[in-house]
Amino acid sequence: MAEEKKHDITPITVITGFLGAGKTTFVNYILKEQNEWKICVLENEFGEVSIDDGLVAESLDTPEDLITMDNGCVCCSVRGDLVRTLGQLAKRRHEFDAILLETTGLADPAPIVYTIQTNPKMSDNYRIDSIVCLADCKHLGLHLDEVKPEGSVNEALQQVAFSDKILLNKIDLVTPEEKEKLKTRLKTINKFATVIETEKSRAPLGEILGLNSFNMESILDYSPSFFENQEETTHNLELVSSVGIEFKGSLHAQWFNMFMMDLLRERAADLYRTKGLLSFHGQGDTKFVFQGVHEQINFGPAKSPWGKDEERINKFVFIGKGLDRAELTKSLMECIYKEEETTKAEETTKEAA
Repeated sequence: MAEEKKHDITPITVITGFLGAGKTTFVNYILKEQNEWKICVLENEFGEVSIDDGLVAESLDTPEDLITMDNGCVCCSVRGDLVRTLGQLAKRRHEFDAILLETTGLADPAPIVYTIQTNPKMSDNYRIDSIVCLADCKHLGLHLDEVKPEGSVNEALQQVAFSDKILLNKIDLVTPEEKEKLKTRLKTINKFATVIETEKSRAPLGEILGLNSFNMESILDYSPSFFENQEETTHNLELVSSVGIEFKGSLHAQWFNMFMMDLLRERAADLYRTKGLLSFHGQGDTKFVFQGVHEQINFGPAKSPWGKDEERINKFVFIGKGLDRAELTKSLMECIYKEEETTKAEETTKEAA
């Protein structure tokens, strides 16, 4: 497989999860249970002494394939270290089919994503394949309920919100009722992530690796039910939630750009993940997609255009803190291109000039 993918950009799977959730066990499981992929592991454990590298190294064919960063956490104080490590690995990356980046239990994946997408040396060689959160079914509820000092973030909430896939681990330690209650809560926080139930971090590799889940076009695969305005029977008490919005029509490019600029200027810190599928007036059959992490937005044309008889339906995904679905829907609907209003706006502009 390595030879077949020699010229491809190397995919990175980021593994997050609270301390003790089973990330190292998960990495060991991947390395022991498969022989189709040749994988390089980047691991980092919070604190000065690296504890997990010995456990992981036992599963690698050659210990020198394991690169352990020396200090701090991957996504925060050692961002430069991550760049240096991946830079050194670039010459050897064709030897690997994938890279597993195991983060500390206190890691927010946003800086990792930002670094790999915005640093040319990184984006020329690597891409984020998916963000996988390992969730301890027995203790995650306590972490989600933890009250943080003002100005601090709840890391467990963030990890769930950022994820493409959630491995609900240790399900054998809870009752079926407890498990279903937690799954319902996870769907409230991030209903767009795939939840995979596991025991002892054992999950089907085909549902985790090489799926390119973290990409702009993944919104095309979302079920229509994700965008339905489902009335809650009880008030949503979660600080972090996910909202899906869809509507017909074509957008006015300038109005939509103004909406996004205002939204990111005012709410970037609260927006963990955003995705969109767009139809713009005046752009023919070109279908546009975007994906964002906080204020970092990637935008461009989709691989396939709008079909001849395909209905132009715009789709948006927002995952973040304090989201107001009605307000977001209203603001986005105001970006729809309307011939009459556009003509009046242009005439007003000419008169002012």
